[in-house]
Amino acid sequence: MKKTKEHFLIEIYSGILWQAEMVKDLLENEGIKAYLKDEITGSLNLPWDGLGSVKVVISNLDYEQAIVIVEKFNKSKDDK
Repeated sequence: MKKTKEHFLIEIYSGILWQAEMVKDLLENEGIKAYLKDEITGSLNLPWDGLGSVKVVISNLDYEQAIVIVEKFNKSKDDK
């Protein structure tokens, strides 16, 4: 019997709403399904109070490809 990889969602990015939206769009442009988590509480709270992070989640099967995209985004954000 052929064993298939287990599929589950993992968090790939956490930040303020507009940044999480950008990361989600970048991932989806590369064919990676991405979802926002805690979008409502993240938009209502400030990021520094511990509750304001919006998470981007993806399938664990897409992690290798996605982490490269997220790292490029973080680098471009830090360069400014």
